[in-house]
Amino acid sequence: MNAGTKPLPAIPIVSRPAASFIPEDSRLVKVARIVLPPLVVLIALGLLWEVVMSGPTAALPPPSKVWTDARQLILDPFFDNGGLDKGLFWHLMASLSRVALGFALAAVVGILTGLLIGTSSLAMRGLDPIFQVLRTVPPLAWLPLSLAAFREAQPSAIFVIFITSIWPIIINTAVGVRNVPQDYRNVAAVIRLKGPAYFLRIVLPAAAPFIFTGLRIGVGLSWLAIVAAEMLIGGVGIGFFIWDAWNSSNLSDIIVALAYVGLTGFILDRAVAFIGKLVTRGTAID
Repeated sequence: MNAGTKPLPAIPIVSRPAASFIPEDSRLVKVARIVLPPLVVLIALGLLWEVVMSGPTAALPPPSKVWTDARQLILDPFFDNGGLDKGLFWHLMASLSRVALGFALAAVVGILTGLLIGTSSLAMRGLDPIFQVLRTVPPLAWLPLSLAAFREAQPSAIFVIFITSIWPIIINTAVGVRNVPQDYRNVAAVIRLKGPAYFLRIVLPAAAPFIFTGLRIGVGLSWLAIVAAEMLIGGVGIGFFIWDAWNSSNLSDIIVALAYVGLTGFILDRAVAFIGKLVTRGTAID
């Protein structure tokens, strides 16, 4: 090197962090982000429940006592000793069969009625005020009338589910029809699309997100209604199981049954939401 030349500046060496063994978009990370937060909260609430309810004067049993008292019920939900002495699985299946029939009827009638109200201003003025009044009636208020009309517990329970879940389906379907974009209507007019083809190709696809929002609300109300109705009509069903456990002062069985009720309601909601996303290609509310 010549005496008059300056040395070149040293190039800084930047250390790079070591590559993660698990990519951030991996399925494991996604599952952990979904599962861990509610799991941590659930464990914390369980510990708090155990501490608060462990005293001799506690009104409710702690989780440890629930496990001790209802361990057989939890571990074997499929037993069937005949009559009403059945595991929770069979009570849930009986309730779900009633919900399936009542909700299916409400979905068909509700969507058709909502389409009528949404497309006809005359039907809107005539039916909407009546529906707005009837939808405020509590589900159990319909039970005496249904028992008087059908004279049997099974159809009465199905009617209560139907009349409870139909209102959000009607209202949301009508709102969806009225909110069909004007551009869609203009295209239908240009290509002279009328009658059933107009409903199938224009109205239903545009209103589908609203319809499935009503169906999700309706299936939740159906599950609430059947549990309450079964407490009064008796027979095999999760509602009757809870009421029978209360009469037997078996709070642990009630807590286990409530856990089953909550999980089943969550699964029903997610199932309708999943079908809605498939039908609407992801435009339905998740």
